Amino acid sequence: MIQYIANGEHFKEVIERIPNVKKQLWIGTADIKDLYVEDKPLLGVLSNLISRGKEVRLIHAKEPGPNFREDFDKYPLLATGLERVLCPRVHFKIIIFDLQTAYIGSANLTGAGLGMKSPNNRNFEAGILSDEPTLVESAIKQFDSVWRGSHCKTCGRKRYCPDPII
Repeated sequence: MIQYIANGEHFKEVIERIPNVKKQLWIGTADIKDLYVEDKPLLGVLSNLISRGKEVRLIHAKEPGPNFREDFDKYPLLATGLERVLCPRVHFKIIIFDLQTAYIGSANLTGAGLGMKSPNNRNFEAGILSDEPTLVESAIKQFDSVWRGSHCKTCGRKRYCPDPII
C-alpha cells in the first residue's frame, strides 16, 4: 500500500496512528511543537507509549519552544524514557510505525504542518504513507544512520550541534 497524503489529511492519516503503535515509534522532524492528539498533548501520548514498554525515538533539528518544554515537563517519564537526538542537519520528516509502515513527507510536527490549523492558515504539505518494504527499509536506513551518528565524524556543522551524538 502506498497512500498519498495531502493538505489537511496528515493528522487523520498519520498522527492518529501514533497511539496504536505496538512496539516502536521513530520520529524524525526538523521542527516539533506542542501538538495535541485525541485532545492530549502529543508528549502525553508518547509518555503513555513509553509507560506501556514501547520504544519511542525522536530526532529533531533544534530545541523546541517554551510551550513544548512546558508540556515536556508535565511528563517526567519522557526525561528517562524518550530516546532523543538533536541534529541540526535533520530536515527529513519521517515517522516509522513498528518498523512496518513509514510516513515520508514534508510536514514538520507542528499544527501548521499537520493541517491542524484552519484551511486558510495551514501549510501546503505532501507525503506518502506506505508499508511497501523497499520504502520502509529506506526510511529506516536513513533514520538509523543519523541515529547512530554515521555522519558526525565528517560533519561540517559540528559547531552548531548542541548535543553531538558522537
